[in-house]
Amino acid sequence: MRFGLFGSATARHGGPDVDSGQGYRQFIDYNIEAEALGYYSTFLVEHHFTGLGQVSASLALLTWVAAKTRTLRVGTAVLVLPWHNPVLLAEQAATIDLLSGGRLDFGVGKGYRHGEFSGFCVPIEEADARFNESLDVITKAWTAKQRFSHHGRYWHFDDIIVEPPTAQKPHPPMWMAAGSPDSIRQVAERGYNLLLDQFASFEAIAERIAIFKSEVERRGRAYDPMEVGVARAFFVAKDETDKQAALERRLEAQRRLAAASSAPGMKNTASIMAFSDTREASEESALYGTPDEIARKLENLRALGVEYVLLNGGGGLAHDSLSRFARELMPAFADTTRMRGVG
Repeated sequence: MRFGLFGSATARHGGPDVDSGQGYRQFIDYNIEAEALGYYSTFLVEHHFTGLGQVSASLALLTWVAAKTRTLRVGTAVLVLPWHNPVLLAEQAATIDLLSGGRLDFGVGKGYRHGEFSGFCVPIEEADARFNESLDVITKAWTAKQRFSHHGRYWHFDDIIVEPPTAQKPHPPMWMAAGSPDSIRQVAERGYNLLLDQFASFEAIAERIAIFKSEVERRGRAYDPMEVGVARAFFVAKDETDKQAALERRLEAQRRLAAASSAPGMKNTASIMAFSDTREASEESALYGTPDEIARKLENLRALGVEYVLLNGGGGLAHDSLSRFARELMPAFADTTRMRGVG
């Protein structure tokens, strides 16, 4: 198995005595340590208008991570394309890929939080159409050998060539977040890699991987399990009390997510929001517990076909969990057949 990271950082609001950049610097240190411990990648989220200080400028922060590391792959999970000018995004992402020596993983999604769409004054009903048009423009921007023009429903560009070129050819690996069968089929149709969310049950993970594998093979391509990244919350507990306290924090975070994602008086029906808001469901989906407990869950995931796990340590960026997982679990599950940077 291969292990990367998934998550965010926090920039606190406050007065002149509050260091708003502290959380970002802690995130950088966390990723530097992760690289030294043998983690393969780090994927960073994008969120806006929460009041919680979550990362909004993912590519800017990832540029700093890339500058402070040498082998760690840096990924977006995900950039929400309906909110962005696709050409500017292509230029910024290509710059990171070039400066990092080809370490960018470009993860994209349609978005699901109503407050973010309303904040940008973008109708959430346009998410699919905006996403697909932007993705087509970005792909063309990275692969076109000559100047091109684009006149679509939402974006218009005349006689452009996007610079700089990407280091990876034909472009950085593309990852798409998906959960519904139709969205998963779209990922396979485009030939991209699949990102699965951290809340889905083991049963849902198995179903989604089976759909993706079938759709990839139906199109005549060989299925590679490393093309599916499965996010999981993780916490290496000292004892049962430590574990239960962590589960309480996770439940609180899930409830904040539900509140931040729904329009007033409406339930959000996005696949990522389909989790059951119970302690039992939260514990089942998360890699929480002693090393032995987590090892059993990793064995179960591997039996379902999961080979690439993206670990979310939550807002606390617990260095103890990060190092204990690397020392006590990674060696038993390490993928020795693939070298870093290959695959």
